[in-house]
Amino acid sequence: MSLDGRIELDKVKDKKAKMSVFEWLNEAGEKLLLPKTTLKNLKGVVFEVRQGYKSKDSKRQNADISNASNAYANLYLPTLFLLSTQIDEGVASRYTKAQWLLLNGTTNGSAVESSYVFCRNVIGYDLAEFFERNSEKIRKEIVQILTSLLKAD
Repeated sequence: MSLDGRIELDKVKDKKAKMSVFEWLNEAGEKLLLPKTTLKNLKGVVFEVRQGYKSKDSKRQNADISNASNAYANLYLPTLFLLSTQIDEGVASRYTKAQWLLLNGTTNGSAVESSYVFCRNVIGYDLAEFFERNSEKIRKEIVQILTSLLKAD
């Protein structure tokens, strides 16, 4: 599977962290209305990370949906981890119908709705605070890169 990230339950050594991921997997599975046997057998979660998803590129969506089938075949919960709230409603609907969990880039809500709440409550890292703390540095770096790329030689 060539997604952006994966958490395998059996590789999480810290018992408290493992329980946190396990409970989150159960809550996510319930949200997706997964059968109990599927929930019981999940080995972990895989992530496709995107800044946002404004494109209606059916080729990309088809590839992602294929990845979801592959994830379930390998006993992983496929999750679209968005860093922003930019996702077309039709695209979001297509993913959820394919049993993807969508985590939006909000800083409130539950860990099965929000990427940032997931990071803070399940992973134990405040990703939103990281971006706030480093926003000026990130902005300067992006401006420098774009200026370099767009500069006429």
